[in-house]
Amino acid sequence: MKLATYKDGSRDGQLVVVSRDLSTAHYATGIASKMQQVLDDWNFMAPQLQDLYETLNNGKARHAFPFDPALCMAPLPRAYQWADGSAYINHVELVRAARDSEVPQSFYEDPLMYQGGSDDFIGARDDVVCPSEDYGIDFEAELAVITGDVPMQATPEQALDGIRLVMLANDVSLRHLIPNELTKGFGFFQGKPATAFSPVAVTLDELGDAWDKGRLHLTVQSTWNGRKVGMCDAGPDMTFHFGQLIAHICKTRNVRAGSIVGSGTVSNQGVETKGKKEWPKGYSCIAEKRAIETILDGKPSTEYMKFGDTIRIEVKGKDGQSVFGAIDQKIAPLLP
Repeated sequence: MKLATYKDGSRDGQLVVVSRDLSTAHYATGIASKMQQVLDDWNFMAPQLQDLYETLNNGKARHAFPFDPALCMAPLPRAYQWADGSAYINHVELVRAARDSEVPQSFYEDPLMYQGGSDDFIGARDDVVCPSEDYGIDFEAELAVITGDVPMQATPEQALDGIRLVMLANDVSLRHLIPNELTKGFGFFQGKPATAFSPVAVTLDELGDAWDKGRLHLTVQSTWNGRKVGMCDAGPDMTFHFGQLIAHICKTRNVRAGSIVGSGTVSNQGVETKGKKEWPKGYSCIAEKRAIETILDGKPSTEYMKFGDTIRIEVKGKDGQSVFGAIDQKIAPLLP
């Protein structure tokens, strides 16, 4: 099934069930009013929402209405936890190669992860508001999952059973703030503003055989200012699958229902063509593009985002239909 949260003036919005083709929706009020309620009592509420979903898809829901992504908050508007990994080691390799730094062997065995702000997510069509262009505004096209309860010391295989929903993320980064933060030794903070998520989150059964052992084998499309810059395959180059990312969190703590775990920037390896390295599938963040330029040309030439720029992130299924709806945002200044 597909679930979304509509804006209603409150912090947590109103839960709606969305049809498979994203054309219609229905309030879930008779079952649950908020997404977190469903995550807290999944085994009881999910089957009821599934029944409503099937009724909606069959065109028999009495109070259905046209679905509008512009009215969506993040599917889970605020979460108990937002932990973002860096599951695509190719991305790390490129960024480090650009500054002549080797990737430690431990990075291939133990996932990188940071804990971001989870109190102020933004919707898929909301502006990305930033105080200054000088901060180095960058998009990051990612996948993310929402979990149920997962116990401490869960194995990666057990952790996979804790995944309830899958969605897209735009994990906005302010690249010029990050280096000084990392030198402090405590990781990201101001360099990671509010994250945006796709209009809808979907259950694993909606993904069919594209979902395989914690990896989604579909293409993440990134379109910057109307130009498609990334057609990255989310499956084969994902070094750590979502079960491994969740198990990493579970090493010393329980993961509770309503936690969101991100994949990090979706990234694909380059290929050798006539003795030259190329990246035909493009990129899912500007930092990676700049790293490629530095490797090839000795310096970056692509600038970061400016006010008025737009970014669209979307995944289409094998039938050509949008799976999660599109993240479609504009970069905007902070107004007085």
